[in-house]
Amino acid sequence: MFLMNRISETDLILNADGSVYHLDLLPGEIADTVITVGDQDRVEGITKYFDQIEFKKARREFVTHTGRIGNKRITVISTGIGTDNIDIVLNELDALVNIDFNTRTVKTDLQRLNIIRIGTTGAVQADVPVDSLLVSASAFGLDPLMHYYQQELSNSEQSLLDAFKSALPKSYALSPYIASAGNVLLNTLGKGIQQGITITAPGFYAPQGRQVRAASAMPQLMEIIQNFKAGEQRITNLEMETAGIYGLAASLGHQALSFNIVLANRATHTFSKQPAQIMDHYIKEILEKISGEPPLIPPGRTMS
Repeated sequence: MFLMNRISETDLILNADGSVYHLDLLPGEIADTVITVGDQDRVEGITKYFDQIEFKKARREFVTHTGRIGNKRITVISTGIGTDNIDIVLNELDALVNIDFNTRTVKTDLQRLNIIRIGTTGAVQADVPVDSLLVSASAFGLDPLMHYYQQELSNSEQSLLDAFKSALPKSYALSPYIASAGNVLLNTLGKGIQQGITITAPGFYAPQGRQVRAASAMPQLMEIIQNFKAGEQRITNLEMETAGIYGLAASLGHQALSFNIVLANRATHTFSKQPAQIMDHYIKEILEKISGEPPLIPPGRTMS
């Protein structure tokens, strides 16, 4: 019965031309493989390597290019910074493939997307070098996004989350969540790349342990993050989107993987000397991985 429920005009807003509200995209305008970036300018920095670009669209901070590398159709979309924007982007991407806009009902055969983040990050461990590439095997979210959605955690995820919560002082007003990379993407695109646990913070300064002028209410946060261990697992880096992408992707039945280009190391207080060149280098490397893979998830596969 749930699949036949009509989604209201205020729950899913469409523009006059039938495009989804924020992204300004129509069904069919996105590929099964979607690369997300935070920076609008990075979209063109990726699609300049495409063999063909079908179309370009832009609304607010959401810039979208869809095209091909060889026979591989790929969409690149900018999300802006933070998991509040991830909530918009992932829900609207899912709507484009899994909701019939004419009837406003969920389709019977649901489609899975491969969602791949390419972003920058700051390492928190001294042995994770600046200018290296890191894959998030899982992520702790310090933002509240996934508290608004139902999650199904594995026993290992729950144990890891419990361990991290236990490491936080009770005086810290934090309620972290956990989300993991899609196994298919992690074991294919992520194979052979250093992996770790990522912290997704709801801000850039105090939420990531920085001190400028406003006094932090959690002055030991960075030390706690750097010292956390659960067996062989440790936190490797900080950024602002991965946990939200992983959490929502899992809730919606999609695969997700986050590539983190390490431009700073918070333990050694070093920053990349050539960030633009390093970013371009890894963009090309990641595109080679993506375009060289066969379809990772059959596009019409039905989700349970």
